[in-house]
This record gives sequence, structure tokens and C-alpha cells, in this order.
Amino acid sequence: MDPSRPFADIEVVEFGQFIAVPFCAQLLAEGGARVIKIESLEGDPVRQLTPLPGGDTRHFLSRNRGKRSLPLDLRHPRAKPVIDALLARADVVLTNFRPGLAEEFGLDYASLAPRFPRLVVGNVSAFGRHGPDAQLAGMDLVVQARTGLMASLGKVRDGVPASGEAPVADYICALSLAFGVSSALLRRERTGCGGEVSAALMMAALVAQNNSMVRVESIDGPVHGDVRGQLAHMRRAGRSFEEQDATVASARTPSMLEVYYRTYATKDDVVGVACVSPGLQRTFMDVLGLKDEGPKTGDRATLQRYYAELGARCEAVMASRTATEWKAVFDARGVPGAAVRFSVELFDDEQARANGFFHDLPHPVLGRVRVLAPPVRLDGDGFQPGAPTPAFASQTRAILGELGFDAAEIDQFLRDKVSRAV
Repeated sequence: MDPSRPFADIEVVEFGQFIAVPFCAQLLAEGGARVIKIESLEGDPVRQLTPLPGGDTRHFLSRNRGKRSLPLDLRHPRAKPVIDALLARADVVLTNFRPGLAEEFGLDYASLAPRFPRLVVGNVSAFGRHGPDAQLAGMDLVVQARTGLMASLGKVRDGVPASGEAPVADYICALSLAFGVSSALLRRERTGCGGEVSAALMMAALVAQNNSMVRVESIDGPVHGDVRGQLAHMRRAGRSFEEQDATVASARTPSMLEVYYRTYATKDDVVGVACVSPGLQRTFMDVLGLKDEGPKTGDRATLQRYYAELGARCEAVMASRTATEWKAVFDARGVPGAAVRFSVELFDDEQARANGFFHDLPHPVLGRVRVLAPPVRLDGDGFQPGAPTPAFASQTRAILGELGFDAAEIDQFLRDKVSRAV
């Protein structure tokens, strides 16, 4: 056991697919945990998304490194001894089954806790475990739509809100689950008892909007009630999404929206500027040769008119120079600003390279594959990039052997299609 690795000697069994649970398990693996990923006999569905030579996919590689994989038909009556053997030596079990399936398989916390009191059981649901939507299935896009995150991100295509490329709720949920599992393991060190960690995509999407998720009831309550009434009326009348969106005021002030916290077109590019403090705002105005002498208080409509006009003047000045020229000025004066870039450009970004944000993964079939490095650092190389998960079904015999099954039993599992091997 390497004492510098925070999850060294921790055994994790992952019953997960898609994003949230697999990425959480990858984070634990990067911290030294031994992770066995349980897959259906067909494999995690993301293995089918544009396969690369050797059978891996970009999606699979992005969140399944540092693990070993065991195909297992959980519904097969002969799968139970394999599951029991896995649970008997596990410290952590992770699941993201559709509602009711964990209970059907006996992999919910209520079923596991009496048998394995030191076990930490982490689970992900779409909408939480209670309430009218608890039994509904949901994916990132559906949750983004349901929670306001999609609307708040502001992307519109053909007049309707659209999801961007980033599955924000999934990854925030994965990080939340990893934090919860870590907390439960820390508590187990003190108490000797495991516990249940629950995370929901819906909560993750709300966390992404945390700045807007505050309501002062005496001030905002009546306003929010009016807005809900207007939206209901507009939907009944078939009004467009853009019209509906216009009725919902931003959590940001007009000064932020129009001037200090936004993007600007330059002579050749687009630059994002974020001047939140009064000092930075004064510096930004000084750099542009302008003054903000408008009202600091007043009704929103008055502030909106003033800052819309000031924003237009800022736009004219910003358009007079290139992004590179503005960056030099901003950097010299301490104004936070950067040119807008596409994610594909970050693979070769000097700043990302200097900080080791990417890792060149040696793949046995594909050669060098550039992936994200572990998102946190711990001294002593506590978190290390994981190797590619071995080819699907290639570890079956080895894992079942480690679980205590002899060669004849393993052959029978394969003949009965409890598992599969290559």
C-alpha cells in the first residue's frame, strides 16, 4: 500500500454507466483505489459511441481509466455468488441504476447495511429519492431542461433553448458524489461504520446556478409569483421562448450584464471581461478612457437604460483594438480578461501544459491519447493518472479467480452466460 495515495487499499465496486458514477469511480482510482467496474454482457453503452481501433471510445476513455472491468448479467440467478463475493471485500459500492432497480438487485443501502456495516454505498438518481419525480428516469439534458440550467446558460437554436456540449449536471454530480464518499470513508475511520451517500443530477444542476438560487421571501417572493403567473399565461398563449425568457430578470445587475461581466467583440476576436469589484470597474473604465457616473441605485429599468448606453460606448472602444492588444493592456492593469477559445484549442494551450492539466495516456492500441489529468493535486503524487481499462471481458477469469472461484466454476459461469470472457 502506498501511504501517499489517499484511497490506497480501498476496494470499489462500480455498478455504473454513462457519466456520473463512472467519473466518480475514476477519481477514486486516481487516488489509489482498486476499482472493479461491473458491466452488462454488452458493456457500458458508451462503448458503442463511435468505437476506435481496439474497441475503446473517446467517451469511455474520458471516465473509465484506472479500473478493471467484469461483465456480469445481474439478473442471472447464478450471478448472486459473484455479487456476494465482490461485496464481501468491498469498501465502497457505487450505483446509478434506474429507480427501483437497486432494490430489485439487493444493492440498495437498506439491503446492504445489515450484511456489510462498514460498506459505503454511493448512489446517483436523476431527481432525488422523494417527491413526484423520484421514480422518473433522467439524463443530463433532461435535468438541465427541468431545472432552469439550460435556460440560464443562454444557448438558443432555432428559437428554442439548446443544450451545449458540456454535460454540466453529470460532472458536478460526480464531483459531489466523490466528496460524499470521501467524507463517509473519513467518518468510518472514526466510527467504524459505513453509510449511504446520495447525489442527484437535479441538485447538481441547481448547484451550478447557486448564484441565482437565493430568494429573500419578503422582497423576491411576490416578484417570483408574478413571473410564474406571466410564464404560465404566455405558455398557454403559445408565446415564443425568447418572449418568455425576456420576462425573467437575470440575477446579475444591469451594470454587470451590460458592462462589467460580459464578452466584447474586438477588432479580430471576442474577449470576456469580469470586473466584479468597484476597484476593477474603475480600472476598466480608466483603461477604456470612459467614466461610469451613472446611478448606483434605482429601479431596474432606469439602471438598465443607463448601463445599456454605457455598454454600447464600451463596445465601440473595444472594437478599436485586437484581442492581443487588449490582453496586454488588461494584464498590465490587472483587469481579468481573456479571448474566447474553443475547447479543441486547449489541448495545445501553453497554460494548460505548464500546469499539467492534460496527461498523455499510453494506449496499447491507439498510441498516445491526450486526456485530462486528475482535477486535484495532492502532494506526494497522491492522485495519479490511471491507465486505460483493459479490453472489455479480458479480465474476467482473473477477477473471478481473485474472488475465490476455481477454473471449473469460472468455465460454468461463462457457459451459463453469467459473464463473458475473451
